[in-house]
Amino acid sequence: MTSPFVRAEVDGALGRIHLDRPEALNSLDLGMIRAIAAALDRFEGDDRVRAVALTGEGRALCAGGDIKMIWRVGRTQPEEALGFWAEEYRLNARIARSPKPWVAVMDGICMGGGVGLSVHGSHRVVTERTRFAMPETGIGYFPDVGGTFALSRAPHRLGFWLGLTGASVGAADAIVAGLADAMIPSDAIPALLADLAAGRPADAALAAHAADPGSSRLADHAGVIEAVFAGADISAILSALRADGSEFSAETLALLDAKSPTSLVLTLHLLQEALRSPDLETCLDREYAADAAILQGHDFYEGVRAAVVDKDRNPVWRPATLAEVDAPALVASLRPHPSLFPSTGD
Repeated sequence: MTSPFVRAEVDGALGRIHLDRPEALNSLDLGMIRAIAAALDRFEGDDRVRAVALTGEGRALCAGGDIKMIWRVGRTQPEEALGFWAEEYRLNARIARSPKPWVAVMDGICMGGGVGLSVHGSHRVVTERTRFAMPETGIGYFPDVGGTFALSRAPHRLGFWLGLTGASVGAADAIVAGLADAMIPSDAIPALLADLAAGRPADAALAAHAADPGSSRLADHAGVIEAVFAGADISAILSALRADGSEFSAETLALLDAKSPTSLVLTLHLLQEALRSPDLETCLDREYAADAAILQGHDFYEGVRAAVVDKDRNPVWRPATLAEVDAPALVASLRPHPSLFPSTGD
């Protein structure tokens, strides 16, 4: 399987996968997902290849998935939308289980689907240009691509803050949250790739080029985040933020206030469930069930309309307030599907 937007080649001991759709910030369509999977097939079977590196053209590694397609077909052809997610999630799980080092270079924008291609890998690189985010609550959706698994395991509930606020962060914050391993200056990336192509082990190559990522704002506020985002529900989190009264808490309140109330309730539930889940595949299956529910609702279509279709940035959420969200009914709507991973699922 090939795609005009994915370049895959062997460079010495390195399998290179380069996303080349810069006009769309390397956002993933189904053909790209299949081409990446096909490249993995090739590299895993090639004894010359000791590591695989993922890079992106232009100012992004990958800004997300094909939400316009899902918005277009979700109501009338939900099986097409669910099929996209199924193949994407299987690729995310495959990256996590890759027998060869997966070096994801998150240089520039890395959001949504790009996060799914990165955080589950063995070696996650950020640069001074990295803008990392899971912004889905702002489009009536939730952090998927295994995001609930990765975010729930961040220390001090930092992933709860990231997943619920949708805020973008830089290299230092991504490392502190356990979502990246090393900061390498963007101008050193060619040397890193050359080392990997020469057969240098991935651990040693990253260590040779790593730089100090600087201070982390999330680390500075980790105590507040951990206390606040341990709340049992969104109302408790909001109350704790108001009670804290700090500038950081006020900023966090403003971020949450702009998000879909339904998405906030759903995201918190998925993160809490992920904390109790044994593995990535379990979380991906749960996210897939949530996808089916989301397609039957209102806020995803409204959020995508406001953000990327009409671009008026003025979504009208329904329900409009947290008090109107029927949380038990929302959770009950997440009906399990057959596992996407029959060899590892029940």
